[in-house]
Amino acid sequence: MVTPDKGTRILLVRHCEAEGNVKRIFQGHTDAPISANGGKQLDLLSLRLRNQRIDALYSSPLKRAYQTAQAINQFHHLPIRIKEGLMEIQGGSWEGKPWADFPVIDPEQSYFWDYEPHRFAPAGGESMRQVYDRVWNALLEIVQENPDSVVCITSHGCAIRNILCRANGFPIERLNEVDWCDNTAVSVIDFDQQLRPSIVVQNDASHLSPEVSTFHKQDWWHRDRRIPPHDPEKAKAPPV
Repeated sequence: MVTPDKGTRILLVRHCEAEGNVKRIFQGHTDAPISANGGKQLDLLSLRLRNQRIDALYSSPLKRAYQTAQAINQFHHLPIRIKEGLMEIQGGSWEGKPWADFPVIDPEQSYFWDYEPHRFAPAGGESMRQVYDRVWNALLEIVQENPDSVVCITSHGCAIRNILCRANGFPIERLNEVDWCDNTAVSVIDFDQQLRPSIVVQNDASHLSPEVSTFHKQDWWHRDRRIPPHDPEKAKAPPV
């Protein structure tokens, strides 16, 4: 992978599989341990990035992201810098509950999450609009702290989806046009000296075999699951 001469390259990595991903529990700020399969994903991820230039390494403080950074770091030996702004969405009343329960216990917010995520705002938690701004501001701070560098960041699915939405130049209202990424998937975003983003790679998990991939065993993330039943025309729009 060629590195730009000027500007900052961001390697944006989703954390490995955690227990909440397997049990289909809303994790958010819940600090769930990684799964046994997550450990296998980390082995494959670390090998993928072994010979990749990395000048700085940042992580969300949640242990599923931090352990992902540690796995990457076994071949790079960098200080891991904790960045609170990289954390997952704070789920409030949704924290620690099964995904299957939400259509019954909170049907309005469940509908928003699936079909209009820009309107999602759980009781006692963080709105999606807040996440959209928080993670982007954290990313820009990292870019400004590391000019002309390659920076690896370990974060979370919803947080990364918001970053990619904004890096694509989309307003938050288009968030549902951005696909979810598998555990340990890698995206690459280049920032020029004027802090303008350009996506080079998006949601690539080619280092995972089907038996290790989390997404290979689940279907909630499929694009057709994001199409409102009353709006089949949206199914014709190309994915991002």
